[in-house]
Amino acid sequence: MNKQPFAAWTRRTFLEGGAQGVGALALASLLGRDGSAGDGVKVPRWAGSLGEPHHPPRVKRVIFLTMAGGMSHLETLDNKPKLAEMNGKPMPESFTKGQPIAQLQGKALTCLGPQHPFGKHGESGQEISSIFPKLASIIDELCIIRSFKTEAINHDPAHTFMNTGTTISGRPSMGAWLQYGLGSEADDLPGFVVMTSVGGGQDQPIASRQWHSGFLPSQFQGIQLRSTGDPVMYVRRPGGVDTGRQRDVVNAVQQLNDLQSGTTHDPEITTRIAQYEMAFKMQTSVPDLMDVSKEPKEVLGLYGCKPGDGSFGSNCLLARRLAERGVRFIQLYHRGWDHHNGIVNFMKNHCCPSVDQTIAGLITDLKRCGLFKDTLIVWGGEFGRTPMAQTSKGATGRDHHMKGFSLWLAGGGIKGGVTHGTTDALGYNAEENRTHVNDLHATLLHLLGIDHTRLTTRFQGRDFRLTDVAGKLIKPVLS
Repeated sequence: MNKQPFAAWTRRTFLEGGAQGVGALALASLLGRDGSAGDGVKVPRWAGSLGEPHHPPRVKRVIFLTMAGGMSHLETLDNKPKLAEMNGKPMPESFTKGQPIAQLQGKALTCLGPQHPFGKHGESGQEISSIFPKLASIIDELCIIRSFKTEAINHDPAHTFMNTGTTISGRPSMGAWLQYGLGSEADDLPGFVVMTSVGGGQDQPIASRQWHSGFLPSQFQGIQLRSTGDPVMYVRRPGGVDTGRQRDVVNAVQQLNDLQSGTTHDPEITTRIAQYEMAFKMQTSVPDLMDVSKEPKEVLGLYGCKPGDGSFGSNCLLARRLAERGVRFIQLYHRGWDHHNGIVNFMKNHCCPSVDQTIAGLITDLKRCGLFKDTLIVWGGEFGRTPMAQTSKGATGRDHHMKGFSLWLAGGGIKGGVTHGTTDALGYNAEENRTHVNDLHATLLHLLGIDHTRLTTRFQGRDFRLTDVAGKLIKPVLS
């Protein structure tokens, strides 16, 4: 078990420090507002609860590309000729009887074949949909896993499961666990950064608790970076306040914190002081991060976007720049993949074109910078889509599906040009080499040098971890 992040409050401590506790609450409120620390405030950078990795890491960082809404594996990564043959015919009851189904529950179930042709590409001959021509050109860098399954059939709990290893809200997210275990390599930026964009289709909302720290101190939660307007809310220095005045205020607050720390035992006070210092540093580092004017035109062209336009492409460019600056976990949510209807149009004309060139460009750029070999890239959604058609809302689409779906990995420690696992002939159930979300988490941590069973923290009398009580390495995909 790792270090306990919470000091125990005794009844005597609570009663003796009652008055101070009220003051501490006020202090915490103050610290939650816009502020910063200067050179006069020395707050040790969190070095990680592990001290050192459990084994030599293969990667230093993760870029997690989430296609939010439930990307159809049947139009992207998992070709099903048999399903094409069955198009328009009744879905065999042997697949669906007794199985959880979302909006199609109790309705006549009709097979819907893949709506776009697949082709084999690269030396590996891996199959990918024709609506990804740029990804097809780098297919030998990708490891496609076609046998994933999850535990939730609706968006928010499925996102929660993908991010925290459980459908129960309030647990730490992947990035928070990494921050807690390994600390950050970045001095002037958060170690866990989140960005969002929209790709077309039904834009399901993404709750900010998806990148929360849960029961870990709040210093480990993700910071949302906006690619339009103010990049980070409440960081900009207020008008009329100079650096010197900020330094004086924060130094005074730090002294109060030192006085209170022995009686309140509240880790959030120390956390807020550290956040205050980070906010000050970000006043300089974030504008520099967002300024892409010195990027070569050929690099900007890789992403196929206008920097700062709020697009997925712009966010991927920022992801590379964050990776260069030592950010440990970078998560991009690209909304618009919830296709209960209009799946042909949305996939071909909106969602896939908005990511195809950009992702190929990101991988090319990471290679150019020498970062690809020590970066893990993950691409996929919170679940897949049904082999059955959904036609009640207009143009044909697909319903939510959790029994079998696909994603791909690339980068350090991953075998490129490999396809792992299968679903059945109709793409309904994960069949060969079934892979659970907890297995993905175990593998992700492994590549970062962490034994997933040993990164734990005690909360409410139990040792918790990202993989909960499950998880095994996906060994065949590791190089």
